[in-house]
Amino acid sequence: MLDDFGQRIRDIILSEMDLSRELSDEEICDLIGSVVSREARDRPMTIKDRAELERTIFNSLRKLDVLQELVDDRDVTEIMVNGPNDIFYEKAGRIQRFKGHFSSEEKLEDVIQQIVGRHNRVVNQASPIVDTRLSDGSRVNIVLNPISIGGSAVSIRKFPEHPMSMERLVEIEALSPEVARLLQILTQAKYNIFISGGTGSGKTTFLNALSQYIPDDERIITIEDSAELQLLGAKNIVRLETRNANTDGVTPITIRDLIRTALRMRPDRIIVGECRGAEALDMLQAMNTGHDGSLSTGHANSPHDIISRIETMVLQGQDFPLNAIRQQIASGIDIIVQLGRLRDKSRRVLEISEVDGFMDGEIVLHTLYRFEETAVLDSGRIQGFLKKAGTLCHTDKLMAAGLSV
Repeated sequence: MLDDFGQRIRDIILSEMDLSRELSDEEICDLIGSVVSREARDRPMTIKDRAELERTIFNSLRKLDVLQELVDDRDVTEIMVNGPNDIFYEKAGRIQRFKGHFSSEEKLEDVIQQIVGRHNRVVNQASPIVDTRLSDGSRVNIVLNPISIGGSAVSIRKFPEHPMSMERLVEIEALSPEVARLLQILTQAKYNIFISGGTGSGKTTFLNALSQYIPDDERIITIEDSAELQLLGAKNIVRLETRNANTDGVTPITIRDLIRTALRMRPDRIIVGECRGAEALDMLQAMNTGHDGSLSTGHANSPHDIISRIETMVLQGQDFPLNAIRQQIASGIDIIVQLGRLRDKSRRVLEISEVDGFMDGEIVLHTLYRFEETAVLDSGRIQGFLKKAGTLCHTDKLMAAGLSV
């Protein structure tokens, strides 16, 4: 955050900027350097302090102000802004308070408009909630004041600079080599896989890693609220993103619209970043009409819970008989991968279940693997393993692909 001297320097720079044209970052840096040199003649400063001042001023003009330091820190995984004065971040699984803060609510709102403007999103009093992303792909959720009573709230979910591979997930013991091999075969054989988990359990990261097993000669269509998937090795890929309505009369484009469009784009696989509502019906219909190998994620605490959630989501868009919905789910989804975050903050695969069919009005789930805790180390790290609980029942897709478990 800028002190009074830094704020005065910033005001001078703003007054001297050529607003008749778009200035490059290099021109801004040169202007900052010359103004600081001129104004700091009678103010002793170390080289380090001067560099810090120039960086802070630049971030306030062209970047995300006080948040830029956290955005640039690769070890920070989540940034939480609760109004201009309260900023928290997650690092190594622990939430900490940030030393900096915005100079005012107005400055925070300037940064918010800067974020949404880069990706043609709109957030204002008429539409105070928006999902968008940063230029590096980080997911951003914004809720404006006064909907957020203590000041505008910004939540930034950062992703690794390099997408996490399945090999790396095995290395950090998120799952076992045996289970990773099973998922590789199931993905290659075009089983429809739904990834379930709570907030922050690593669903998007896992989906990215799973995508490395998709053959590179297949055409993939990804559909997201805000584009954040980083599919490993995909060559023939089309990335679709929703669009909100705005005050200029722009027509909104929903997940449902994009799924229907994707069906006309000759996809081999459709990947929906997250099912949250009525689009679940379109996703199920895509899975049931020859688009095998589709992937998606959803919020739930167990495989049984995600089944109930999908039923509820379908009913949000269409008043279908419950048995009809369950039959669609049973014939559309093949495998559910349940992720979770343990009390030591580690993210693990907790369960893998096969959807075994529809019987007596209920969807039958067949557990293949389940996580069992074995010990807690002195460091607090939880040890455990994925215990095999069953064998894959439906092997028709494996046989069609010439594969076996």
